[in-house]
Amino acid sequence: MIEMTRPEAVGLSNPRLNRIAAHFDRYVDDGKLPGYLVLIARRGKAAYLHRYGLRDVDAGRPIEDDTIFRIYSMTKPITSVGIMMLYERALLQLDDPASEFIPGFKDLEVFESGDADNYRTVPPERELTVRDLLTHTAGFTYDFLHAHPVDAMYRQREFFDHHGAGMSLQAMMDNLSELPLLFSPGTRWNYSVATDVLGHLIEVISGQSLDRFFAEHILDPLGMVDTGFVVPPHQAHRFAACYERDGDGFRLTDKPQDSIFLKPPKPLSGGGGLVSTAGDYLRFCQMLLNNGELDGARILGRKTVELMTRNHLPDGVDLSGMGYILHGESRESAVGVRLGHRYNLRRGGIRTETRHDGIGFGLGGAVLLDPTAAHILGSPGEFAWGGAASTAFWIDPLEEMTVIFLTQLLPSSSYPIRRELRVLANQAIED
Repeated sequence: MIEMTRPEAVGLSNPRLNRIAAHFDRYVDDGKLPGYLVLIARRGKAAYLHRYGLRDVDAGRPIEDDTIFRIYSMTKPITSVGIMMLYERALLQLDDPASEFIPGFKDLEVFESGDADNYRTVPPERELTVRDLLTHTAGFTYDFLHAHPVDAMYRQREFFDHHGAGMSLQAMMDNLSELPLLFSPGTRWNYSVATDVLGHLIEVISGQSLDRFFAEHILDPLGMVDTGFVVPPHQAHRFAACYERDGDGFRLTDKPQDSIFLKPPKPLSGGGGLVSTAGDYLRFCQMLLNNGELDGARILGRKTVELMTRNHLPDGVDLSGMGYILHGESRESAVGVRLGHRYNLRRGGIRTETRHDGIGFGLGGAVLLDPTAAHILGSPGEFAWGGAASTAFWIDPLEEMTVIFLTQLLPSSSYPIRRELRVLANQAIED
């Protein structure tokens, strides 16, 4: 149960917060979203909670406070915290070559030309490091991006079988060792399986499986009782269905009654494998906002959190300056940008994510550098990320505020939810 306080007690306007419901309820009423939940906390207190619509449309089951959602890439900050916990024990350094832990990475090459079946490579300028993995500058990619021949190579290897028959993390590393990088590490930014590699590093360094490490060192200490890689049988009735946009509506892609999340996954994906609830994820966010501590459980030191939430892109540039490939959109017509070219989200009518001007990247999540350049209402220093099923969160240290949005609609680029929520949440701040 999420303990609530009055919005006015933490400097928020209740009438202005109600604009959130008025706006997003229309998404459900118009058949664009099955249902959603918004949770806002400020100064350590949850002050706004609104849920609307259904977690399972076919069964007519509503979104509840304790509904379990697939958080997909909102797993990445948790994995990154795990790596930083090992860093605090001096078991690794950020500039360590990843090959110290994954020997097969020692001889990685960089794609130069060709296609998925016939290509040429060149040596990288340097080896990829742990920090490259944390910042998505390692040169890896994702199979769903459809923007480069290396993406197609990933699809051929089938790292993630969505029917539950994927490969182990070790097998995934073995396959990555045989494939080229998109670019020399540190020279570009590309959303990728890098955080899954970090999950493997956690296993190698700690000697524990990723699920056990998470449970023992992060989830149990924080009281995140509903977060994990599997939905246990006694909680299955709380699990939401997952949907995919279909025109102006949506269609079912994963039923909670027979979901692959009801059985142990392969691999244990540190990049996107967890399920969670609003209450659980709020505890994780509040730990970060408290500089690594919550209710007496110290997960990270203050200086470590400060380091994580700074921009780590080379020379302090933003994502636009890194020549990234736009993530969160799998259609080739939308994603087909070349490495090294900036992508304007207004082009082609695609304005579904926050802009990448003025946005940097820390160790495991995006960092807002300049709200003016980003064309978004916010504060410098915000730490944020989202998941493939249109979930999102951000932490604003300046305003002592956390915002969490949970729904289950693929892809995350379907609607401008995150842009709109930024405005609607921040306009409600009164002091």
